[in-house]
Amino acid sequence: MLCLAENKKIVVIGIPGVGKTTLLSKIVEILKDHEKNVHMVSYGTLMFDVAKENGLTDRDELRKLPVSEQQRLQKLAAEKIASHNEEVIIIDTHAFISSPEGYYPGLPEHVLKIIQPTNFVSVSAKPEEIYNRRMKDDTRNRDKITLANIKKELDVQSGMISACAVITGAPVRLVLNGEGKVDEAADKIISAIGL
Repeated sequence: MLCLAENKKIVVIGIPGVGKTTLLSKIVEILKDHEKNVHMVSYGTLMFDVAKENGLTDRDELRKLPVSEQQRLQKLAAEKIASHNEEVIIIDTHAFISSPEGYYPGLPEHVLKIIQPTNFVSVSAKPEEIYNRRMKDDTRNRDKITLANIKKELDVQSGMISACAVITGAPVRLVLNGEGKVDEAADKIISAIGL
């Protein structure tokens, strides 16, 4: 007999500019319309909330903290996420953090063990679309943007999410979020995770 898990913990990753926030809003809307008990949490926001208690005032400064401090904040945020018991928990995060020391995993093994995700979704878009979306976003303090950097970030994202799947045994769904195709991307994700 097949025994279903009590809840689904879906980790959705994507570099800035892939349209992840818009896509996740659409997914949550659809799931709620289908009477699913869903909770979406931004991993970075949780980390920033804890960091604010220690004097940090700009979310974009998180990635400039020493790795040891990022690890501490990640652990605290992961513990908060693990305490949720909704039917569907969607974790909005990044596969890596570009820090002064290099690319630091957004989901290192200690975090994965705490959260215990059931599914991963890796959102991407064409590099040119990502570039254009980032150029229009004046709400964040981003590093210099080039197409070459975006392509490298997409490659790093792919490697990081593959490692997460190997560590956890949870499946990964790769989704292209093309311009004007958010409904199509949302449907693919919902279908892939069995909701």
